[in-house]
Amino acid sequence: MTQDRIDLRSDTVTVPDEEMRRAMAEAEVGDDCYGEDPTVRRLEEESAAAVGLEAAVFVPSGTMGNEIALHLHGSPGDEVICDALSHVFLSEMGAMAALSGLLPRTISSPGGLLDVVAVEAAVVDDGTYHSRTGVITVENTHNFGGGTVYDRQHLERLLAVAERHNLPIHCDGARIFNAAVALGTSPAVLAAGFSSLMFCLSKGLGAPVGSVLCGSRDFIREARRVRKMFGGGMRQAGVIAAAGLVALRKGPGRLADDHQKAARLGRALAEIPGIVIDPASVQTNIVVFRVEPELVGGTVPPEGTATAFLARLREAGVLGGQIDAARVRLVTHRDVSRERIDDAIERIRAVVGVAVN
Repeated sequence: MTQDRIDLRSDTVTVPDEEMRRAMAEAEVGDDCYGEDPTVRRLEEESAAAVGLEAAVFVPSGTMGNEIALHLHGSPGDEVICDALSHVFLSEMGAMAALSGLLPRTISSPGGLLDVVAVEAAVVDDGTYHSRTGVITVENTHNFGGGTVYDRQHLERLLAVAERHNLPIHCDGARIFNAAVALGTSPAVLAAGFSSLMFCLSKGLGAPVGSVLCGSRDFIREARRVRKMFGGGMRQAGVIAAAGLVALRKGPGRLADDHQKAARLGRALAEIPGIVIDPASVQTNIVVFRVEPELVGGTVPPEGTATAFLARLREAGVLGGQIDAARVRLVTHRDVSRERIDDAIERIRAVVGVAVN
């Protein structure tokens, strides 16, 4: 593989910039398990304010943030209503069952956006013979749906379902700032009404590690207890929280550039025979497309068209991710410039034998 690689596997591959490294080196720290780290406390306060919720707790990962929320909202044997391609179902190692005794009730949703009628139909209020519903989850933006976004009107209808059935509703807002930028609104507008919300500092915002779980003061008090139980208690965590503060303060202002790069990539891919994508489906920084057999020799190989296509891209120095046997995901981020996106497009065209304009 060429050494000059363009890494579009995820926005998690970004490395801390000089401002973050300086902040980390100079961070004021204390023992966070005792609540004595001033940098962590500052990050938690600013994070809660950013999404309009009362309080927040710093956690090592988005998965931990989600799983703490589900643990607190549900009881063993309860069902968690979620999209069939949601992160909490597909990418958290069955943690809702292993850690909290919860069962996923999945709903197939166009673009990963839950249909309100389907959600209401899936709610089980009477648990006499069936597992009752414990919590509803919403993922905004939706990762495997292609970075799709819930607008406020859609959210209001889902929140109304939760209210009618007296259910908590959690937002996996790993990329909630991307959603806000795409809609021209604030994260607080999109978070309003949710029982809890988690967002990641280590994706498009660019921090090297960490996420934040937000909710009411009472909820976060309990979340700190469960964080410790799940192994997430940290000591002088201000060293990493300092990078998170830079990400929170500076990261949202540059997300629109990532979206523009993704839109450019989506339009270019749509012009390549054998790649199936609607450019209008690219709403944020995630580009998902289907690979037809003609791109990998005309027949479907045992490993699937996506795997075979990604192997060819890798040889050309472009790294991507896989959704399923036929679909590929490319994610734009701050460490790949617009010029490098154009370079990636040229390499993809060369791999499939399409002349470069």
